[in-house]
Amino acid sequence: MPVELVIFDCDGVLVDSERISVRVGTAALRELGWSIDEEEYAARFVGCSDEEWERVVGDVPAGWRERLAAAHEAALTAELVPVPGIVAALDGLSVPVCVASNGSHAKIRRSLELTGLAERFAGNVFSAEDVERGKPAPDLFLFAANALGVPAERCVVVEDSAYGVMAAEAAGMRCLALLNGLVSPARLSPATHVTDPALLPSLIGRVFSA
Repeated sequence: MPVELVIFDCDGVLVDSERISVRVGTAALRELGWSIDEEEYAARFVGCSDEEWERVVGDVPAGWRERLAAAHEAALTAELVPVPGIVAALDGLSVPVCVASNGSHAKIRRSLELTGLAERFAGNVFSAEDVERGKPAPDLFLFAANALGVPAERCVVVEDSAYGVMAAEAAGMRCLALLNGLVSPARLSPATHVTDPALLPSLIGRVFSA
């Protein structure tokens, strides 16, 4: 089935933010008394929605969320860059692309602007704010495909989290999972695994467009 749309997650796929979020988030939870390291944090929270994060963390002391947000913003401003190889991948694709992320529109816009990727996705950015249920539900991917007039079976999703892979599978879309060392490859099955984002165009053309 020829590919007519490539749907990219944002954090960890387009922008190299997951390592920053994991580091800052782990430190913040340890401040609350959690016994958690970065590996466990990544397994539990990478790719989850803001609502899921709030539900799991629960009640916190006054000012804690504000300190976390300030630390996260400062780290992103100082450190955020595109995922290595993703610019080459975008340059090599000849089909339309969009972003579908569990993050808020404001967060996605900020990340794309900081990394110089915003213009590549102008008008084609979708957030969990647009649907009733974020990933791992299929709603967001189906909403993006419908908005751009592409059947689900002609979409390829590029993800880095178990939540995203589950959502793509539920949506009936083919999925490529980027292995970045944060999430166990076993949790990213049955997606096709990719170690170098720059190979995405050739992989999509060879495997999914035959």
